[in-house]
Amino acid sequence: MQIPEKNDILSGWNVKSGGSGGGLVKARWAVASVLSVVLFSWMVAKGAAAEEGVNRPRPQPSVSQKGPEYRMGPEDVLRISVWENRDLTLDLVVRPDGNISMPLIQDVMAEGRTAVELAEQIQQKLTAFIKEPQVSVIVLQINAPKFYVIGNVVRPGTYPLRGETSVLQALSLAGGFTQFASLKNIKLIRSIAGRQEVRRINYNKLIDDGGEGNYFLGSGDTIVVP
Repeated sequence: MQIPEKNDILSGWNVKSGGSGGGLVKARWAVASVLSVVLFSWMVAKGAAAEEGVNRPRPQPSVSQKGPEYRMGPEDVLRISVWENRDLTLDLVVRPDGNISMPLIQDVMAEGRTAVELAEQIQQKLTAFIKEPQVSVIVLQINAPKFYVIGNVVRPGTYPLRGETSVLQALSLAGGFTQFASLKNIKLIRSIAGRQEVRRINYNKLIDDGGEGNYFLGSGDTIVVP
């Protein structure tokens, strides 16, 4: 009676199937084949996921989003908190000149800064009076971004820009047109890098031609309805 060798037992192959050497080779080849299939499938799945991530459109942030990159402006309401100091924990409104006023340090420029940048500025000023002050800034209300509608509309004036607002939505907020409005000659005026850009809008195309010219507004935009 022939006793199977140790390698034959470990490989799971019977010695009668062709000897210990052949069995071991077959076992290794089978394992390698399985691993190759698994590795290939993983690489294909990873590549597909990566391609999907690249091609997937990213949402555009709203102009009035209270995120870390929001830069404050006049009329914004802020909460300034100084750790363990109630006298320096205040709710303040950014003045038209862009400043806020606090005890000890007086005026601090808030306009154009993020909440983090303003907190760092206040902290630096307070170090002359308080040892290692801990300052946080929270934007309670966003009132700075605005757009304007003038001309032959029912309610011309200044409107807060709270999120993505299109030209059509802005005209609706203004109550629509008066009987004297020239619907084909509406203008959107926008300041870019110190110069004015004028875009002409035909109201009929906003409705009939797939919304052509129905731009999203930015802070400071002016819609003129002649």
